[in-house]
Amino acid sequence: MTIEAPAPAAPAPDPDSHPALSAYLSRTGAAARLSRTGAAAYPSRTGAAAVTAEPVRVRTREAPRLSPRTVRTGIVTGVGAVCLMWGVQAVPSFRLDALFAAGAHLSGLLAGYGVLVMLFLMARVPAVEHGVGADRLARWHALGGRYVLSLCAGHGVLALCGYAAHRGTDLLSATAELLGYGGILAAVLGTGLLAAVGVTSAPVVRKKVTHETWRAVHLLTYAGAGLAFAHQLVGPDVAGGPVTLWLWAMLHASVAVLLLWYRGVVPVRQALRHSLRVREVRDEGPGVVSVVVQGIGIGELRAQPGQFFRWRFLQRRLWHTALPFSLSAPVKDDTLRITVKAAGDHTRRLRRVRPGTRVLATGPFGALTAHRRTRRKVLLLAGGVGITPMRALFETLPCAPGELTLLYRANQEGQLVLRAELEEIARERQAGLHFLLGASDSAYDPMAPQALRALLPDLAEHDVYLCGPPGMADAARASLLRAGVPESCIHAETFRF
Repeated sequence: MTIEAPAPAAPAPDPDSHPALSAYLSRTGAAARLSRTGAAAYPSRTGAAAVTAEPVRVRTREAPRLSPRTVRTGIVTGVGAVCLMWGVQAVPSFRLDALFAAGAHLSGLLAGYGVLVMLFLMARVPAVEHGVGADRLARWHALGGRYVLSLCAGHGVLALCGYAAHRGTDLLSATAELLGYGGILAAVLGTGLLAAVGVTSAPVVRKKVTHETWRAVHLLTYAGAGLAFAHQLVGPDVAGGPVTLWLWAMLHASVAVLLLWYRGVVPVRQALRHSLRVREVRDEGPGVVSVVVQGIGIGELRAQPGQFFRWRFLQRRLWHTALPFSLSAPVKDDTLRITVKAAGDHTRRLRRVRPGTRVLATGPFGALTAHRRTRRKVLLLAGGVGITPMRALFETLPCAPGELTLLYRANQEGQLVLRAELEEIARERQAGLHFLLGASDSAYDPMAPQALRALLPDLAEHDVYLCGPPGMADAARASLLRAGVPESCIHAETFRF
């Protein structure tokens, strides 16, 4: 069934009326263009489409989701509860050793709570991932990790100074005495493991290590958290009362259950229930392949266009790593499709995945879906392989002719992925399609605010979905804001995993 739009599609913008756009087109040929068919109603690639010129409110059965504000409020409330727990047990004193000890106890409790928060953020709880977004969670995790390491360092220094002041000895002697306690030694080892994770996550180091190495080192977080918990159990703030000890233990147990369930049990259960296997691997261009995965009852996963799964292919040299890849097409006929660009050893090996290979897929994750839409007109802005979730949204977002536009940024024409599919969707849906080509350091910037407004004079009236590499996404966001798009209407997901 199709629903007629009230008016035919608007004409494409005339390049001659925009000198900057005309100059750009003269250098790149037809690199930026708008494809429209002029019909008043359009069919979809899956059979039929419902379109409307009224504000869109998509009613679908969706999984529960927690908003970023709710999650932040919960974390801050937890900080307040930890401070209250410390304050109830604190004994006022102005002695130097007591002041050091008070600071050490508070920083230690906050560090322990911070470790739990970091683990919770990466536990892949669907309600959190769907509401907050995996990219934002990753940024919170990275920022929180810096605070946790700072608190651990502060706790250690304050505890050492307090012990030295209490014993009336020097710092070296106090260090030697403290390391003789099993609980203190566990804390030192746990802090060392967390520090190793932090060092490998620093941007300057992260660029020099493989993803596999980074992931392996990151697993030390669990050992570090376990050692820290063992240390806390013998400390006076936690072990000082049965209620405090029970609450602290239950908090750790709850996070541990979430981690085991969503990072261990759920992927295996989904693999057994849906029997996911590779059906096809096909080349899409230089260094780019699409992998089609087929299973049983895929619709039960309720995967939405714009979301991603974490994929683990059970084949030699691939089984040990799970990487996030977005769906590059809507779910259809019990199949899922991802499109991957070779960017490392793991992604290069995907080209050699054999049909029939079993797959563990955890998800779906991500908040870059139709749920975030607030306006009738929509602009999809993609850079590089960030086109994959945008391609799925380009096919499925309910829009009247002329209300949906896709801008695809790439350095050169040969880097455009899924181009034929995008052009077909644009023709069928009477949607705008622009390929913005050129080096990022060239004299003309196709992502400049004036260039974007030349292509879409009513740009400020659009919802914008943005996905691409961090540098491109940051530059695009800045241009959109300068072009008048409100911050609340820019929905972004960048590759910072």
